[in-house]
Amino acid sequence: MIAAGKRQLDPVGMRDDHELGPEPASRRPHLRTALTALAVLAVAAAGWFAATRLANEISYDEVMEALRATPLWAIGAALGMTGASFLALTFYDRAALAWIGRPMPSPTIMLASFCAYAVGNTAGFGPLTAGAIRYRFYTPHGLEPEEVARIIAFVTATFGLGLAATTGLGLLIAGDIAALGLPGSVPRLLGIAILAGLGLLIWLAGHQGSVQLGKTRLVLPKPRLMLGQMAAAIADIAAAGSALWLLLPGLDIGWTGFIAVYAVAVGLGVLSHVPAGLGVFETVILAALGSRVDTEQVLGALLLYRVIYHVVPLLLAGLVVSVLETRRAALAVAGSRLGKVGGRMAPPVLGTLALVLSAMLIFSGVTPAADGNLELLSDLLPLPLLEGAHFLSSILGLGLFIVARGLVYRLDGAWWAAVAMLPVAILLSLAKGLALTEACLLASLLLLLLFSRRRFDRRSSLLHQTLTIRWLLAVGVLLLTALTILFFVYKDVEYAHGLWWQFEFSEEAPRSLRAMLGVGLLAGMAAALSLLGHSRVRSGPAGPEELARARTIVDAQPRTGALLALLGDKSLLFSDDGRAFIMYGCQGRSWIALFDPVGPRDAWPQLVWRFVEMARAAGGRAVFYEVAPENLALYADAGLAAFKLGEDAFLDLPSFDLKGSKRANQRNALNRGERDGLVFDIIPTEAVPAAMAELQAVSDDWLEAHEVREKRFSLGAFEPDYLALRPVAVLRRDGAIVAFANLMSTDLKEEISIDLMRFSRAAPPGAMEYLLLRLILLCKEQGYQRFNLGMAPLAGLSDSNAASIWHRVGRAVYDHGDRFYNFSGLRAFKSKFQPRWEARYMAVSGGINPMLALADVTVLISGGLRGVVGK
Repeated sequence: MIAAGKRQLDPVGMRDDHELGPEPASRRPHLRTALTALAVLAVAAAGWFAATRLANEISYDEVMEALRATPLWAIGAALGMTGASFLALTFYDRAALAWIGRPMPSPTIMLASFCAYAVGNTAGFGPLTAGAIRYRFYTPHGLEPEEVARIIAFVTATFGLGLAATTGLGLLIAGDIAALGLPGSVPRLLGIAILAGLGLLIWLAGHQGSVQLGKTRLVLPKPRLMLGQMAAAIADIAAAGSALWLLLPGLDIGWTGFIAVYAVAVGLGVLSHVPAGLGVFETVILAALGSRVDTEQVLGALLLYRVIYHVVPLLLAGLVVSVLETRRAALAVAGSRLGKVGGRMAPPVLGTLALVLSAMLIFSGVTPAADGNLELLSDLLPLPLLEGAHFLSSILGLGLFIVARGLVYRLDGAWWAAVAMLPVAILLSLAKGLALTEACLLASLLLLLLFSRRRFDRRSSLLHQTLTIRWLLAVGVLLLTALTILFFVYKDVEYAHGLWWQFEFSEEAPRSLRAMLGVGLLAGMAAALSLLGHSRVRSGPAGPEELARARTIVDAQPRTGALLALLGDKSLLFSDDGRAFIMYGCQGRSWIALFDPVGPRDAWPQLVWRFVEMARAAGGRAVFYEVAPENLALYADAGLAAFKLGEDAFLDLPSFDLKGSKRANQRNALNRGERDGLVFDIIPTEAVPAAMAELQAVSDDWLEAHEVREKRFSLGAFEPDYLALRPVAVLRRDGAIVAFANLMSTDLKEEISIDLMRFSRAAPPGAMEYLLLRLILLCKEQGYQRFNLGMAPLAGLSDSNAASIWHRVGRAVYDHGDRFYNFSGLRAFKSKFQPRWEARYMAVSGGINPMLALADVTVLISGGLRGVVGK
């Protein structure tokens, strides 16, 4: 979360909780996440309660008067400090990219960083954290998920170091800060202790290069880079704090002391996990400065600071990305890097802006109109029209909040809904109180959406989306803030039941009360539908008609793994135009799609989004198993994070031969097979049924000898109908089949692979290597481009101290899990052919969901828990 412009750079924050929702059996929300959300909501409530107690002696009119009294030079200077803060933020990403060895052009970094922080500072939850925006931005630029995670960790550390250094320096220089409630020399001693700790960290970076925290060893950057991190973060925090300090004229606390107070408030806001730190940051500042300056001035400055540091950068970011997108479309500059960045950033930026303006409409509904405006409207409009405009404007605010989520995910339905809502909201803003600023901001969002129309191309009904718990938490914080404002503004109005049906131009308290009730009831209905309205239906395996449609699509594309859709054990989700499909299975709460979508790539984005939403609407988590690295941006755009599973092995057939010393063992394997009397043959598709009994005997012997069961899902099983779809390569000895492998290829003849590889106990040692070599050479002769040897699970995962917990756990299983699966042996066998290795990933929401999803995948492949425990 963000507190007053400071960002929470949490790698886990990139999730949008697609996993959240009821368990299929119990239909109850995920308990841990729900309890966390309630705890955050309780923190926000406590913060706002404390703030109202601190502001108990002042009125709303006094706050507005203090706000209007702010000098223009102070506003201009605060805007300048905001610009300086965002400029310092660009160093975070620049240094992180240099640290991982992936530098980018400065304009690209600046634009990406500015948009990420403009979004993250304002929202800071689910897909709208700076970390989530980075993941969506960097993956299309070719960065691996592990590299993006390192960038996020580096930036998080940078902010943490800067926050500590700023606090320590402020306490040391300012000395006695009564605002913090620390007497005597305690602030300076705390400052010295903080700076000493940072100094020790720098010394460890120079002499040991790492630090041990429990069982985890953290690799530290070089001292020079660490000092640069601190300097950039100090500049960022000092500039952001100065923006608020400049809005508080007459403050009798020095600049350094105020920056220390500001840093503490920021830190507490971050730790609270309340979206945007609403209530927490304000309470800390009020408590610290209330005795030093008039409370109404502090509240006015905080309100103005929120606008300057949050809304203004977001508006500017929206303008920049929309202009870049419009220019790119008009000039057809498809190769423009900045144009691509602008287009990619447009949905989250404009979605966040819609979210902010929705809050503005709701807050406007619980505050009185500007002086004199109602008197003017009483001569122009009848009272029922004004009352209706006020109520409906607040309802539209909540509707725009819900639409904002769809804008973040590029839904065309959300774009149309927003474009329809905004003109109505503009008219209602004018009709309810001549709110010109409000109308201008809404008109700005409407224009920006029109300029960026091309980016909202994901066809999906807005009615089918369901708010996740994190979005419901944001709604809760929004309504809690609105309720606090309502009670503060009208605290001098004595409550009576008659307020609900008082209708007068001058009676604004009843009007605000009705608007708050309407928004609250509608939000409650939306929450109930989101938490309780999950589908109970799960699709079964595809039928003959669906399999026939899938086979047509499979034959027209190059990837051989798509043939597993024809095994008959998976459900199929087709695109709206029927040109592509996703094959999937359900296990526990996981909806597991196998591989990337199958079919033309232009149909994939809409299909991926439909699958994600379908899984979430059923109370499950969407999982994409074994996806290619070049497609990770597609899943990042749907709010999923990628976790490495292993590596696929490919042979480039045109360049493959058996010449040279490195291939001596394979030449020997061929010679040995000939001496053993093995005869290689290809059984054509039409002749496979006649040989099925012989193949079945070999398969049964292999299963019995290895004491294993048939696997499923990502591996083929011995199903006669499935084997009869393609030719089968066999080895014969003395006329009898002793080994076979079923071939997987499509009509394009670009890629070929094998699925089942089985041999009887009558086959001599090395028979399968002989079969593979003969098959590879034959496929080369027939003009195939590559031979897919399949995936080596958990291969290529790092066990270094700098690696993520996912990598280290996976590497440990790879090194010590041969009891359950021959990880290292499979990798070693495929390495004999000197293949080209290509990473494969699992795309799923963050948190503990990757572990849960992988467990569900394992059960699904093994055919149940019995298959996991056994073999």
